Amino acid sequence: MAEDEHMSGRKFFAVTVLNSAITIVEAVGGLLSGSLSLLSDAFHNLGDTFSVIISYIAHRISLRDEDERNTFGYGRAQILAAMLNAVLLIVVSIFLVVEAIKRLTHPETINGELMMTVAIIGLIANLASTVLMHRGAKHNLNMKATYLHFLSDTLSSVGIIFGAAMVQWYNVVIIDPIITIIVAVYITCESWPIIRHTITILMQGAPKIDYDTVKQDLMQIDGITNVHHIHIWMIDENRIMFSAHINMRDMLLSEAEPIYHQVEELLAKKYGICHVTLQAEDFRGRGEEMILNEDLKQQLLKRQNEK
Repeated sequence: MAEDEHMSGRKFFAVTVLNSAITIVEAVGGLLSGSLSLLSDAFHNLGDTFSVIISYIAHRISLRDEDERNTFGYGRAQILAAMLNAVLLIVVSIFLVVEAIKRLTHPETINGELMMTVAIIGLIANLASTVLMHRGAKHNLNMKATYLHFLSDTLSSVGIIFGAAMVQWYNVVIIDPIITIIVAVYITCESWPIIRHTITILMQGAPKIDYDTVKQDLMQIDGITNVHHIHIWMIDENRIMFSAHINMRDMLLSEAEPIYHQVEELLAKKYGICHVTLQAEDFRGRGEEMILNEDLKQQLLKRQNEK
């Protein structure tokens, strides 16, 4: 959670003000100059403003302690915010590509000088916002999605400046919608992995861990004779949960606890697992599969009822 503390109220306020201001400037500049790429950047900046607000609210919610309603805490609020922001980026990108294609077939006159001036102002504001959000983007999907908004707008501003130069010096107005399409495609390509990762987390998907290796490592611990019914899932991008049934020789509870500690230490150091739940068994389940699927579960229940 310490990685998120940088998202202070001051930074939130500064980024919100910057993006609100540049949205107005680029929207007016785009309408006056006739530049679609400036208008597209204004749309992106408007999305950025909402993104920061959503991101900050989710961040504050995620800081709440665990309670009876959410025993694993509220960290997934940031996962939902990351997905929402990434989806918003893709929706806006699709809209802008459609508009850019229309411009390709029906080019319009563009004021290159005004387009250049507004684009430079946009670049400065977007770059400042990107720097402010950079730190948290490394370890937090929510911050990464928001950071991606600003990074995409910074790159868009660079492209718009290039386009403005082409319009002003060579009157190549077709470059404006082409830049819009390039930036939109780039944003979509960068946003999709975030959506895919958030879906995996919300579906309680497992990180890329070799289950066979996990079992082999646990079997090396003295006192464990078998491991089955393993479950590994992500609460968020930084917390991995683990549960399993382990067969152990018949022993006192005081003898089992040191083995539990060894399991927890191994899983934390080698696999980054932060929460471990173990069910100790003697002979029960020794011949069962490592991952228990629904069909196998029904078969086991049927066997037990027959007995």
